[in-house]
Amino acid sequence: MRILIRTSKWAIWARRFGSLALPLTIIPVLLHREQLITSSDFAVIEAVAAGVAALAIFLALGAFGRLWMTGDQGWSKAGWGLFFGIVCLLPFAYLGYEAMRYPMVNEVTTDIADPLPLLSPVRVAPTSAPLRAEIAATFPNVQARTYPIDATEMFAIVDDLVEARGWDVRTRRAPPTALDIGQINAIAVTLFGWRDEVAIRVTGTAQGSVIDMRSVPLGGFHDFGENGKRIEEFLLALDQKITLTLRDAPQAPAAPDTETPPPPAEGEPDDDAE
Repeated sequence: MRILIRTSKWAIWARRFGSLALPLTIIPVLLHREQLITSSDFAVIEAVAAGVAALAIFLALGAFGRLWMTGDQGWSKAGWGLFFGIVCLLPFAYLGYEAMRYPMVNEVTTDIADPLPLLSPVRVAPTSAPLRAEIAATFPNVQARTYPIDATEMFAIVDDLVEARGWDVRTRRAPPTALDIGQINAIAVTLFGWRDEVAIRVTGTAQGSVIDMRSVPLGGFHDFGENGKRIEEFLLALDQKITLTLRDAPQAPAAPDTETPPPPAEGEPDDDAE
């Protein structure tokens, strides 16, 4: 007599839902980065993907229990369903950790008194004093920089750093002279496709130049610390670049040491006298 060994339906459905959650999690990210779907649609789709992934994990765990009790087949199917579900939920776990780690902000700037102008039609609510203090404690390197380099040369260095990061530059206004103001406005895209506008201002002074930055999220309810981390990373890279520039700058040749010969002593003939 042949004994029929069944395949657990729980395991079958666990793999099916896990296989569905994987493209449902990844494809919207690609579409969001290319602006083929809006941020609101992206959030809804990802919420559905998280639900499907959680269901796959639930079915896989239930399948493991039933397989242990009944001896049915389907261990590999349940294992793949569990694996796919966990992989799909990892980005949500990461974002949840970042949301608890960083404050919920609507902008990060080095100049509260004179915010850099933006090109995007986004309304930025004033940042409260407690939130400003929290931002300063979380991102201590978000501070204006002053360098002993004139504004025209500094603007070129800043522009090179912006280009190296692949930001989409929307406007580039170089300072006409070393004592004028220049500004760059660009759009930076996060890993998951959210967009932030970044503004960088170069102000020429008699001693060199001052650099200010502002980064504002254009969508989403939480920036997960992206704007503060972006400004800190850029300014620290700028610090390093300026340090290398000043170190490698050619030194001016020293002036020749020409001492005035002492006047001839009284009574001694002067060799230059005719």
